[in-house]
Amino acid sequence: MIMSQLVPNMSTTPVKGKENTRSLLIETGIDIMLEKGFNNTGLSEVLGACKVPKGSFYYYFQSKEDFGLQIINTFDEKYVLELDRVLGDKSLSAVERLTSYINESIAKAEQRKCSRGCLIANLSQEMADQNEVFRNRLKEIIEKRRSAIALVMQEGMSTGEISADLNAQELAEFFLSAFEGAILRAKVKKSTESLHVFKKMMFDKLFKYRQDR
Repeated sequence: MIMSQLVPNMSTTPVKGKENTRSLLIETGIDIMLEKGFNNTGLSEVLGACKVPKGSFYYYFQSKEDFGLQIINTFDEKYVLELDRVLGDKSLSAVERLTSYINESIAKAEQRKCSRGCLIANLSQEMADQNEVFRNRLKEIIEKRRSAIALVMQEGMSTGEISADLNAQELAEFFLSAFEGAILRAKVKKSTESLHVFKKMMFDKLFKYRQDR
């Protein structure tokens, strides 16, 4: 476990400047951690990229662990907004919303040439066995995503798009597990082939129930 450090007194810093600097550090940390992971992200690299002195870092964050947790929270907040935008589009049916979610993910992977992946999935692989605080926070986020997907699937079951014989929570768990696995394989292969296979099997086979009616 990474030890916390005392926060120096810098109360003369303007509030607006504080928030701008804190946001800059977090955004830079997200970019670097997507490339290198938590353990290989050095504070000196983040501070150098932001042109922020090392002593100032501990005004905003108690430790590197605290910094990592704030990065996770910020990344999740942005992801939730995107998830709500896609899954909350009531002009589309449940399965159409899920399809849109996957299509957007594939498009982003292609734009990034299958690099980086999802920060939550990356850190889950890296930190789950190393840091219990990280593991618990990442678990909360993953469970929240599963619940959001399950709600849409439950809606699909109520309208007949998805077989009512299935369990929405279990189906959402399978959906996310297979999807994250496909993202990992896409990173390794530098190809979205795995994502397209996931989409085909999920929507053309598992959700074929509705199409055959």
